[in-house]
Amino acid sequence: MKDLFEDYVLRPLRHAMEVYADRNAFFIAGQYFTYRQLSEAVSGVREKVCHIEDKVCSLEIRDDLETYATILALWMEGKAFVPLNPNQPVERNLLIKDQLKRSKDTGFEKGLAYVLFTSGSTGTPKGVAISFENLGAFMDSFWKTGVCVTEKDRCLQCFDLTFDVSIQSFLVALTRGACVYTIPYGQVKYLQVAELIHQHHITFGAMAPSMLTYLRPYFPELDASSFRICILTAEACPIDLIEDWYKCAPNVEVYDFYGPTEVTIYSTYYKCSRNSINLSVNGMISIGKPLANVKSIIVNEQKELVRNKEKGELCLAGEQVTQGYWNNEEKNKTSFFEKEENGTVCRYYRTGDLCYWDESGNIMYVGRIDHQTKIQGFRVELGEIEFHARSYYNQQVRAIAMAFPDSQGLSNIALFLEHSSDDNERLLAYLKKKMPKYMIPSKILFVQEFPLNSNDKIDRNKLKELL
Repeated sequence: MKDLFEDYVLRPLRHAMEVYADRNAFFIAGQYFTYRQLSEAVSGVREKVCHIEDKVCSLEIRDDLETYATILALWMEGKAFVPLNPNQPVERNLLIKDQLKRSKDTGFEKGLAYVLFTSGSTGTPKGVAISFENLGAFMDSFWKTGVCVTEKDRCLQCFDLTFDVSIQSFLVALTRGACVYTIPYGQVKYLQVAELIHQHHITFGAMAPSMLTYLRPYFPELDASSFRICILTAEACPIDLIEDWYKCAPNVEVYDFYGPTEVTIYSTYYKCSRNSINLSVNGMISIGKPLANVKSIIVNEQKELVRNKEKGELCLAGEQVTQGYWNNEEKNKTSFFEKEENGTVCRYYRTGDLCYWDESGNIMYVGRIDHQTKIQGFRVELGEIEFHARSYYNQQVRAIAMAFPDSQGLSNIALFLEHSSDDNERLLAYLKKKMPKYMIPSKILFVQEFPLNSNDKIDRNKLKELL
């Protein structure tokens, strides 16, 4: 088997640092750094880390050249990094470091590239271990989507390095000799993004739809004509947001990329069209078709394949799927399963996402399975409630619906709206025309601005605290 990590990561990185030595590799905190400077920084770090016995190293991340150079140096020495953000709670970082100390022998057969610790339902972060093979397979898949980046591109990196889309954001650029433009920590992120787009003429970048929503009021003044390719990812993307973005960025091609951390950054993609109807459900764009090195199925509760238009859980297999969670065998047992297909056993990851196939073979994302609830015995998809609430405001307001227990333990629905005015009565009257009584929210809360977590996703836990 080909060494995809060598072919799509290490060799292109070495080539870029040699051939594009005098070109800019990074723009960080107002300063440019060339590929020669990056190469020298990587060499300096390699001299130090080559003597470290540990194969998995914790790394305090910062917005500086040394952090990126250290990641590349560790990879070149066959080691993995575990990002620790000093701005996150100390207790959380200590929990992660403790997990690493307690399991020096990872038990993973393949060499690891990184371990990202994501939120865990028990309160302890769970570590997703991604191998060099996984990352190489992802890069192979990514380029096969048709996305093109060259040494002339100016690429946005607006994600925290504890979130895997950040790896795509810098790695795709650096393996093509392009320049990476980062966001300083501690700044108002969407304002910094707007400034980079406007003043530095960004041509390529990945953003969460929430980021684009924050930029939306500035669209009339924002010069995004330089943007060629924009990836929207990390959460469901409203179709009306893309339509407004097209007006602001007249030359942009938009892709909706979907993927859980467990399947190495992205798993499926949908190329949006500027001039024709885009596939959507409940106002959210389709997540498209699997990447080249990903296999996808949709199953019911018995893990049986469902038919077209029938909803079920999206499950993913292939070379991008993680070997498992760090020192968490219980989670491994519940998150993965094996299924025999044509004499071959495939190991699948359960995404927890409710989806269905449409007639054209595209995957339509409905919502999280745990975002379904039962009200008075009826199964309710919260995404439908959100869709109708947004429709009342002509799709100009974000909406989040949640199930919550009342004093008697019965399920009720709360609707959060990112809006300054209290418009309960007319909104309720509108919703009652669109949905059955059992789907009407018993609580409607207006929030001036939805809170975001460090990955630019809407922080549902903080919204839940308002209840």
